Amino acid sequence: MKQLRLLLVLATMLAVAAGVRAGGHDDRDDENGGPNDVELTWMSIANWYFKIGDLRIVMDGYISRVPGAPYFVPSPQFPADQFAFTIGPRTVEVGNVARVIDALPHHGRLDYVLAGHSHFDHTWDTPTWSKLTGAPIIGGLSTCYQAQAQGVPRSHCKVVNGGEALRLGKGVTMRVVRFNHSGNNTNPIQHFARELSGPPTPDPVTGGLRAGVGEDYPNGGGGRAFLFTIDRAGKRLSFFVQNSASAFDLDQDIIVDGVNYGAPLNNLKAAMADAGLKSVDAWIGTGGLAIAQLIVPVIKPKVYIPNHWDGLFNNFWTGMPFPFKDDTLKAFLDAQGIPMIPQQQYFDKYRLDSDGVTMVPNNAIKRKLGFSEVQPFDSAMLDAVTRVASTAYGDDCGENEFGTPWSRSIYAHVNDPSRTYFMFAKK
Repeated sequence: MKQLRLLLVLATMLAVAAGVRAGGHDDRDDENGGPNDVELTWMSIANWYFKIGDLRIVMDGYISRVPGAPYFVPSPQFPADQFAFTIGPRTVEVGNVARVIDALPHHGRLDYVLAGHSHFDHTWDTPTWSKLTGAPIIGGLSTCYQAQAQGVPRSHCKVVNGGEALRLGKGVTMRVVRFNHSGNNTNPIQHFARELSGPPTPDPVTGGLRAGVGEDYPNGGGGRAFLFTIDRAGKRLSFFVQNSASAFDLDQDIIVDGVNYGAPLNNLKAAMADAGLKSVDAWIGTGGLAIAQLIVPVIKPKVYIPNHWDGLFNNFWTGMPFPFKDDTLKAFLDAQGIPMIPQQQYFDKYRLDSDGVTMVPNNAIKRKLGFSEVQPFDSAMLDAVTRVASTAYGDDCGENEFGTPWSRSIYAHVNDPSRTYFMFAKK
């Protein structure tokens, strides 16, 4: 297995060095163009595995779990910035990442690793995916600095700032949309656009980094959302994916070090226009009702798939920690005629083709990783979810979730509240 992975890494690095897309993709279309369908596999949190024909992409890939409080220390100046600092460095759980890679098709052969933004719950494991598979990274400047600090060559991480249209494979184009991060002016360290000034310095003893959003893992100048189009024989598939957003300033310009990167909503409109799209086949989205009210008029999605809603600190290997529930978002989408298809377990797989989006079995990979096909929940958990929406408190990166009615309801219905505190500390 290790020899196979090494050969894949060497082959990919040689392909990149030769100026060819990783995995052997080039800029030439054959007579049939791009693929007929897309597979979208949710691996937890904001982690996705996209298979577009022969093209294989992982987004974020956060399999390790950085612990919650007391490891994280809030900012004394901004108490709502609860993930600002940490008590010390930590290292990546490389074995856990490798186990997931080995469970994926073709032993985890990848063409690209995408990073939506540079917080720990997105890019903590991103460099490890790149090192183990040889796939180049596409992300913001801070993401590439983090990767360099963990031994990824500078040439193996492409910095994108928004506005790019990248040809990833035959008939497959990805447009980068500069976006903002969840939160507002009460947690400015986490919310406002910040970049690293250079590669962070690993701990001299452990080699670890510090996960705080005010330390080695700022948001990376806001976020990067991605608009995919797949063209084949005059037909087109499309999907939009973002893993953070805030209604607080979604219509305000993102300015980093004096450079104006535009307002997220305007950037999204520009990407849609550049792609010649009036609507998308699927939106993989975060942010609940407030974000949907702003984004739906722009992209007019045919289907909504929830993203980044299931917590940060729960054990990956126990599967989905609680059911998805957001009645206000669902009511809004229903009124627009947009179906919502929530997940029922980690590694749920969606198929997008000319007939739309459907969920398809992914039993083999789930079995390899020890997951059931559908996550079972006891009556206490189901009762708690009826009381408070699982996504109602805290945006997609967890602002203000502690002490909410959701957490109090869970405390009253689960036998181990200390474990629950971390399990339900959402993003």
